[in-house]
Amino acid sequence: MASAAAPSSPSSSPDYSANGCSLHVTVHIAPENWPKFKAAMQPVYEKVIQEPECVYFEIYRSPEDPGTITWVENWTASPEWLKTVQIPKEYYKEYLEITRPMFIKPQEFKILHRLGREFLSIKDKQYASEF
Repeated sequence: MASAAAPSSPSSSPDYSANGCSLHVTVHIAPENWPKFKAAMQPVYEKVIQEPECVYFEIYRSPEDPGTITWVENWTASPEWLKTVQIPKEYYKEYLEITRPMFIKPQEFKILHRLGREFLSIKDKQYASEF
């Protein structure tokens, strides 16, 4: 996984770690593998959303390339916590054993610092009514 480089001096950039982090993952599979991928992802998704530090998780599929699947997870914890505590959890192993052979390109990972309430908007009622 890649994360942003540390600033050269502590005063050159604010510390955003107090706001948590956002994990963005993209995988590329053959579109016909979507049902198998979805079946493997569902139990992991259900476990991740139960984690108290996970405040958002949504999965997307590209309309132009239905084999490109991206998801975004927002966490109240630091990138270091995500890498050392969350990602090594046992429940990811079966998912990876099933899905890795489906990947037709390398997985893409980004960990971003969340900027917090200054740049956060949630329209809960409007969003919920879409589904």
